[in-house]
Amino acid sequence: MTELPPGLHGAHRVSELRHQMGDMRVRALLNEGRLVRLSRGVLVDRTRQLDLRTRAAAALLMAGGRAVLTSHTAAVLFGCTAADAGRVHVLVDYDRPLRSTSDVAVHHGTVSEDDVVSLEGLRVFAFECALTELLCRASRETALACVDQALALTAPESRGEFRAEIAHRVAKRKDSRGRRRAEILLDLATGLAESPAESWLLLKLFDAGLPIPAQQVPVADLDGNVRFRLDFAWEEVRVALEYDGFAAHVGRGLRDAVRENELRRLGWTVIRATAADLRDPAELLAAIRQAFWRRVAA
Repeated sequence: MTELPPGLHGAHRVSELRHQMGDMRVRALLNEGRLVRLSRGVLVDRTRQLDLRTRAAAALLMAGGRAVLTSHTAAVLFGCTAADAGRVHVLVDYDRPLRSTSDVAVHHGTVSEDDVVSLEGLRVFAFECALTELLCRASRETALACVDQALALTAPESRGEFRAEIAHRVAKRKDSRGRRRAEILLDLATGLAESPAESWLLLKLFDAGLPIPAQQVPVADLDGNVRFRLDFAWEEVRVALEYDGFAAHVGRGLRDAVRENELRRLGWTVIRATAADLRDPAELLAAIRQAFWRRVAA
């Protein structure tokens, strides 16, 4: 069996592959189904065609020139699992007459080489640039979750500088659409959310006009020993909000109940949220407000 050259993560320009293997062999591999045509000039190894890096490489080969991976795709490559890994997002110069397809989202703009990094041989928009695009253009839920993940991936001593760089890029962005929204989301992001769902829940609280809670709040027992860490807490009224993600809490019903009872003995009101509350938060928000008023009136 003929061994395929590695290409760029399994993606190949047709012209280069023909030069390496000869036109007849390339045609044979296409007929055998070992190669799949993703565009007129790009082929990929069938066994790797679902891999994000392979699809991203193919998009870059198709776009050519100074194209870079941006938006969701760049964020995923930097480690943000909250970003959409489906469609490949690629940024090209204004003079490139490319249109988006079902597989590739084409963004037109000015690309500065100072803002391009290489990740595993792929041209990628710098992390702060990709996050700026998400903050201004992606869904608010995705954007906030990605910035939270990005801050969590950044060393604590560097988070302030990283946040400031994103803020600077948002402020200097030529397209002013989404700028105010981006500033609000960036201000909400802390890097403390332990899952995208916690970021989404924080956004629900913000949209409802509730006070912004502290996150990952340590709670000590009567002897001063830290016993618990709360997902969200309004410490002044001792109201806690815990998100019950399925994976994190499966098989932990008894343990969670014991934990909740101990928190109540320490003076906390504990409210639990689930994925259903993210879809329809009305009852959850009402329960939080009721807990506030009870504590204020006490």
